[in-house]
Amino acid sequence: MRDVTAGSESVLELLPMVFADPGEARARAEHVLRAAPSPLHASVAHQVLGIWQRDFGDLRIALRHLRRARDLAARAESADREADVLATLGVALVHAGRTRQGLASFERGVARGSGHTRARVLYRRAYVWWVLGRHREALEDVRRALPVLRQAADDIWTARALTLRATVHLALGAVDRAVADFTAAERLWETTGQEHDKADAVESRGLAAFRSGDIPAALRLLDEAEERYAKLGTPTYNLSIRRCEVLMAAGLAPEALAEADAAIALLDRIGGQSTRKAELLLAASWAARSAGDAHTAIARAAVAVRLFAAQRRSWWETHARLVLLEARVAAGRRSGRMVGDAAAVAGRLASFGSPAAPEASLLAGRIALALGWTADAERHLAVAARSRHGGPPTARMTGWVAQALRARAAGSRRGVLEACRRGLDVLDDHRMTLGASELRAHATAQGAELAALAQEVTLAQGGPRRLLGWSERWRATVLSTPPARPPDDPALLSGLTAYREIAARAEAARMAGRPVPALDREQRRLEREIRSRTRHMGGAAADAGDRLDMGRLLDRLGDGRLVELAVVDGRVHVLLCGQGRVRRFAGGSLAEAAAEAEHVQAGLRRLAHPGADARLPLVEAAGRRLQELLLAGAVPHLGPGPVVVVPPGALHRVPWALLPALRERVLSVSPSAGSWLRARETAPPPDDGRPVLVRGPGLATCGAEVSELADRYGAATVLEGEAAQVPRVLAELDGACLAHLAAHGTFRADSPLFSALRMADGPLIVHDFERLARSPYRIILSSCDTARLASVGADELLGLVTALLPLGTAGVVASSAPVNDAAVVPLMLSLHKGLGAGLSLAEALRDARAVLPGDAVHQATGWAFAAFGAA
Repeated sequence: MRDVTAGSESVLELLPMVFADPGEARARAEHVLRAAPSPLHASVAHQVLGIWQRDFGDLRIALRHLRRARDLAARAESADREADVLATLGVALVHAGRTRQGLASFERGVARGSGHTRARVLYRRAYVWWVLGRHREALEDVRRALPVLRQAADDIWTARALTLRATVHLALGAVDRAVADFTAAERLWETTGQEHDKADAVESRGLAAFRSGDIPAALRLLDEAEERYAKLGTPTYNLSIRRCEVLMAAGLAPEALAEADAAIALLDRIGGQSTRKAELLLAASWAARSAGDAHTAIARAAVAVRLFAAQRRSWWETHARLVLLEARVAAGRRSGRMVGDAAAVAGRLASFGSPAAPEASLLAGRIALALGWTADAERHLAVAARSRHGGPPTARMTGWVAQALRARAAGSRRGVLEACRRGLDVLDDHRMTLGASELRAHATAQGAELAALAQEVTLAQGGPRRLLGWSERWRATVLSTPPARPPDDPALLSGLTAYREIAARAEAARMAGRPVPALDREQRRLEREIRSRTRHMGGAAADAGDRLDMGRLLDRLGDGRLVELAVVDGRVHVLLCGQGRVRRFAGGSLAEAAAEAEHVQAGLRRLAHPGADARLPLVEAAGRRLQELLLAGAVPHLGPGPVVVVPPGALHRVPWALLPALRERVLSVSPSAGSWLRARETAPPPDDGRPVLVRGPGLATCGAEVSELADRYGAATVLEGEAAQVPRVLAELDGACLAHLAAHGTFRADSPLFSALRMADGPLIVHDFERLARSPYRIILSSCDTARLASVGADELLGLVTALLPLGTAGVVASSAPVNDAAVVPLMLSLHKGLGAGLSLAEALRDARAVLPGDAVHQATGWAFAAFGAA
């Protein structure tokens, strides 16, 4: 270590170093104190240690160092040194929740300092004003400090001041001003070695990207900032707060809640800043409320309100009160006092210039409507509705929801539908900026209320055709356009390769009865890395896909029928399309049908094993009950032709072939009428090519059907043993006309895009399929659970099947339940026999079921498989 006690200049270098190389600065400061320094040098060393503890360690220790630094500066009789320490101490006191003492320290610092030093003190007080939510005072102090810092050619502190001013502009919704300041600051940072400040600048640009509505860029920049902080070994509490906000906007509330809670636990463990804890509690409460956990939201928000109030942070306290009120309403509480409280919060937020003010006015209007106070509701909703014409997508969505509620209260059906249409158009534009199918799916949750309002009004006053149009408007939107194809990112490709190897080793260890926790941890880490990198993709589509053309749909159906199940206020409505018209029939309760479907799934799981024949009548009886609930009066009108069933996400696990009216029909399933129509109109590859047959490891029958199919097709491409590795399988699948994959399937409810088929070198996951230029025209997945899907967002489905449909696949055969491997073999052989005779997947599957043996195992196997799409 070089001699840092040689002179004042070398000791003073420790102060900028604490934000360039925090660990080295701390070590050097401790070395200075061991060398019996002068009061001036000791003051600097204690200040450096205080800054390190304040930002990265224990705030109580920080305050001890900083008070010692202040006393030593006074002994050294250096007014500027004392002013500088007083400013650092003021920041620490405010972060400790001692706002009055912190501001008093700044008053003394401003009075003691002069010129350049006073400008630095003013910058730090501006930072404290921002922490306290007093944005006008923050801008005023930055205005006073910047000319002096520029005149002194102090690039580091000028860049800090510009970054702070940009952050304040973001809090006030002035995104363009913020971007200009961030850009100017970044040019200055490039001339310095301030690595921590540079990381903070990247984090701030992520926040600016988010405020501009670019969620993929925001996630990419925040991840980059986190990598920079990790290299410096510094905590990332502020980044966690910002990432929570972005994750929330992306519809990933549970993930945001987990991030906030983890940061709070770490902060508590090291005794960190109480200001940061309050902000994290606010983020956690907001996330819990959006995740549907009202009680957790109330608990977190109540603590945040108390902390902000004690810290004299009115701006933050008011935002926490908004979340607390929203959570209480979500928990079922309504009262006249709450209307007044929400209106008061809206007024205070408006006075602060907060973009959240319309949300509070909307809340006041909702509560008033629930109480029947129509005049009060109209007043508050009118204020909220003003935001529909400008600002970020979330603010405009708030405005259109308010406008729709106003129109409904006024009895204007046309007004409700226009507001719903305009609001969903805003969300469509936002959704299409997202490249990852996961983000697109989750983002639709923000439009669920508008879609439900439109369907409710249409059911009451419109015809079945209109109800179908609105049912389709916000159903399976992810399938309307392909996801952005992942770039040829070497880091992503190496991550996918590493994931396959680690996942294969971890599974082998578990199957051997000797799980290795280190492998499981590494698998989870790689999953996080892959997930993060795919979320960085921006959307490439210019629009949100075609709207459903009703005439084209009815024409393409021919003599068949399409049954779309719309859900309005918890009840199923059967929309029967065919013969040139749409008819509506009343169904049963969605909750009852979903519960019955789970009972059926349990029965099919048992029937997959020999000896459970006694369960067969029970499963068949459940099929009859499902038919009563889901098809009801439509059954006599199904006609003799093919039937397409379009269920809501909550019913995707219904084995439709079990229902008596559908058992002997040509039956296919589709996530939406629009996706069926697109599949129907998807042309097969110009060259049929050779079928691709893949046999993965570990099947009870060793994928016996693959050998017979290879003999039958003759010229098929067969991948088995070591040849059935993911890169080779993907290369052969790309653009194939027909593919058959006999491989163990694994469904991941917690992370559906990591659902997988087991290959020789590890799992073939959904993220791998999304790298295909064109997925196979027809694909048959002959193992368990390959048709299981996760219902997310408003009414979106994520999983293997839905990943394939927008990538060029027109038809899929897959199972929604565990199946008996031996019973699958004759079903698959019969299915391919039908395909060889020119039948569609749905026709071939119907005929294959018909020739299965009549025992319980084979019957259950036939019911578990479904044909998706229209090929």
